[in-house]
This record gives sequence, C-alpha cells and structure tokens, in this order.
Amino acid sequence: MPLAEVVRSGFVEGLHRGSVVVLDAAGTPVAGAGDGTSPIFPRSSNKPMQAIGMLRAGLPLTDPADVALVSASHAGEEFHVERVAGLLRRGGLDEEALHCPPDLPVGDAARDAVLRSGGGPRRIQMNCSGKHTGMLLTCLAAGWPLNGYWLPEHPLQQRLSAAIEEFTGEPAAAVGVDGCGAPVLAVSLTGLARAYLRLVSAEPGTVERTVADAMRTFPELVGGTQADDTRLMRGVPGLLAKVGAEGVIAAAVPGVGAVALKIDDGGARARMPVLVAALRRLGVEAPVLMEYAEVPLLGGGLPVGAVRPVW
Repeated sequence: MPLAEVVRSGFVEGLHRGSVVVLDAAGTPVAGAGDGTSPIFPRSSNKPMQAIGMLRAGLPLTDPADVALVSASHAGEEFHVERVAGLLRRGGLDEEALHCPPDLPVGDAARDAVLRSGGGPRRIQMNCSGKHTGMLLTCLAAGWPLNGYWLPEHPLQQRLSAAIEEFTGEPAAAVGVDGCGAPVLAVSLTGLARAYLRLVSAEPGTVERTVADAMRTFPELVGGTQADDTRLMRGVPGLLAKVGAEGVIAAAVPGVGAVALKIDDGGARARMPVLVAALRRLGVEAPVLMEYAEVPLLGGGLPVGAVRPVW
C-alpha cells in the first residue's frame, strides 16, 4: 500500500509502501492501510515490553531515568554513555560484559566527537547498550548466569518474550536475532499498537505504567537530543513513542489511541510523515507534527523536493 510519495522538483519520482494501524482509546481499529495482522519484526519498538519483563524479573532500578535508558535506542551522546557506565559499575561489571557489538554512536554529533578525539567503536556506545546493561543487571538480581544471557533459551529471554506476548496479546510468530545480538520477536502491527496503548492506559504504580512514565519523563535518554521519538514525546503531551529499525515506529496517547507502522523498504525518511498522518486521524495536533508532516529532500544543500504522506 503506498503510504508516502517522493516529490522532487515538482515530479513524483517514487513511492514508499508499507502498513499502518490506528486504534482508538478502546483498542478498536479505526483506520489503517496495508497489512496490520501479519507478523513483522518491530525491532527496537519492542524495548518497552522487554523493560517490563526485566523489572518483573527483579531488575533493581528505582531511578526512572535508568528505566528510560534500559528501554532506549540511545544516540551514544556523552550523557548516555556515562549513565550506562554507571549502571555497569553498580553491578561490578565493565563494558566487556556486554554482548552487543562494538559500534560508533548513531547520533551524528556524538559520532563526530568520538572520531575527532581519536576514538573508535565501543560496546558501550552501541545504541542498545542500555538494554543489554539492564539484561545483565536483571540476571545478577535473579541469580541467572550472565553467560549466554542473549540466547533465546536463557531464562531472562524467556521472561522478556512472555512480556511481549502478554502486552501484544498474541504469540510470537518467530524469533530472530536483532542487530544487537539479542532475540527479536515477530508480532503484528495491531499487536504492537495494542501494547503501547496498554502501557499508557495502565494504572499508576504498575510496572507497565512505570516504564511508560519513565520514557515520557526522560525522552532524551530514550533516543537523544535530536531523535525523532524524543522530539515527539517532548512535543505531544502524554505521548509515548519508540522507533524501531527498518522503518518501524509505535506511539500512543492516553485516552486517545495508538499507532504502529512499518515502511516496507526499511527506509526511515517516510516513517514520520506517515505517523503524523495517522496521529491526525486520532485528532492529535501539535507544532512538532507540522515539522514532521513532510521530510525535505536537498539538492546542493537546498530544498528540491519532499517526502509526504499520500495515505
């Protein structure tokens, strides 16, 4: 299903296809396009449910900022790396305990700063290092072995899988290996939207509400100072959002509804215009949505076109 078009110098030069699901506050589908029921890999959009599983298994975090970090795909900015390092030290660990691969920060400014200083890829800079640190600390608290904590059969991963299945309301259709080396479960976009709606609708004091509130209170730790999901959570009161690789994003607003979408080609540039179109179908408006309604295309440093929603 075409969800967005690429317009350059007044001519349509291509289409971005994909699927999107829109649920109202009761969880009833009210709009959509493409296939909302077949399984996809939500990638990092699963992280809030994984954080719920960690906390239920005994992850000893009392600072909401730390909860936000273990739910994050952080940009590798200095404050992200320092906070991950602090959590590792709390468990008597260093970054070599992390199974996620060495990487440069995903944020442009943070990556440039590392390279200018003569640095290179490190595990702690990888955007999933917060999640992996949370996994390690959960294993320590539960008395589970650290060795192989990333394997699907490990008791930690069994707990995290159970949380994803509970909140999406459906069994995982497949288990893959995410870019960070941890398992990634396949669920439908409808299930993903349902999970986010359950998080923002939960009663205060529940684990799921704790995760949602932490992410919304500390959105810079979830993404970064310039990350799309961070800016959305700063700009739309009450909104919970989390991007996933390969063109995925999920978002929910309490009392309003939820959205989940995937761009088929995995490109990120169509993701935000389509999300804006979906949120507007729920009556959500904010200045930040106007900024994301179209993504400019540049030629020679000047605007020559845009990616805009057609759904």
